[in-house]
Amino acid sequence: MDSLITAAARALAAGDPFGALNRVALRDDAPALALRGIAMAQLGDLARAKALLQKAARAFGAREAIARARCIVAEAEVALASRDLGWPTKALEAARVALEAHGDRVNAAHARNLEIRRLVLIGRLDEAERGLAGFDPTPLPPALRAAHELVVAGLAIRRLQTKAARSALTRAASAAREANIAALTAEVERAALVMNTTAARLLARGEERPLRLEEVEALLAADTLVVDACRNVVHEAGTVVSLATRPVLFALARALGEAWPSDVPRSTLLVRAFRAKHADESHRVRLRVEVGRLRAELRALADVSATKEGFALAPRQAREVVVLAPPVEAQHPAVLALLADGESWSSSALAIALGASPRTVQRALDQLAAAGRVQSFGRGRARRWMAPLIPGFPTTLLLPGPLPSD
Repeated sequence: MDSLITAAARALAAGDPFGALNRVALRDDAPALALRGIAMAQLGDLARAKALLQKAARAFGAREAIARARCIVAEAEVALASRDLGWPTKALEAARVALEAHGDRVNAAHARNLEIRRLVLIGRLDEAERGLAGFDPTPLPPALRAAHELVVAGLAIRRLQTKAARSALTRAASAAREANIAALTAEVERAALVMNTTAARLLARGEERPLRLEEVEALLAADTLVVDACRNVVHEAGTVVSLATRPVLFALARALGEAWPSDVPRSTLLVRAFRAKHADESHRVRLRVEVGRLRAELRALADVSATKEGFALAPRQAREVVVLAPPVEAQHPAVLALLADGESWSSSALAIALGASPRTVQRALDQLAAAGRVQSFGRGRARRWMAPLIPGFPTTLLLPGPLPSD
């Protein structure tokens, strides 16, 4: 490797893409193409970076398996940053295996980090935990150690394991300072903000107060019946009843939870569940049917008893009933939660992350765009969606993937 390539690689490792481009911008050999691709990725031109890395991978000869594998890993990182979740993961796995076989443990570890980051992003948390099992980040350079700890913190945050998340973020901040890369330090600081911002609202006995993640974690572990409007579930100390596919039943459960220990008039329940402004006998009959279904769903946790005016929720074991609501009520909150990371997403990537059909996601995006909540740029397959950053908008409780008690 010549001196210019070596100097450019060192500049990139130090977070100086302009210094790298000054040395290799006019070269078209395979190593220079790869370094130019990485530099363009650091500068945010992900489309150009992808094209350069693909060209570099083709330019490396058949005997340069390690170099080709490194290009594939770099391309996978660009795909993840650009939310190209349909990028072939088998190619990344094959590259990781090749790097391990040739003794390049540092880049193999980086490839594994990318695999786990993708799993966390799409909510496959159990698989991500298995990927982290036995992973020792000690031999990694500071920048990769910081990236690894961010993955650990992201998984812990999704699991609502706030103590583990804070420890991982502390280690990430230390490694970022050691790496002395400003962009990496800023990324760690942004991740740490999640721990200190409002994650949800607590509605109880007619009052409302904001909760941070630690407080949400404590609430879910307490002897309290929680009607969780972030996940559309009802749970108490590890027992979970999901009403995610039963919107009418959850609307009834939330109305009863907000009013506890008082009852809710039948007219109010008709409006909350059916949006019936002028109820007739058919609505009242349907209300009795749906309340019976809710009573059957919640039989292990609570009873739904009839009163003179309406219905009331009566927990069997819990001492209190509360409602956990998002800090921002909006249409299609899961879509907005993903877009709140500030990255541009394709509709197909959102569909993969949410486990929904592309058509369902496209309808949601069209409705949000009509309401001015999201915007798009590009056309056809190059179309991407973004949302303005909303202060205090949750990026954890509404994201795909199970909570600890699910």
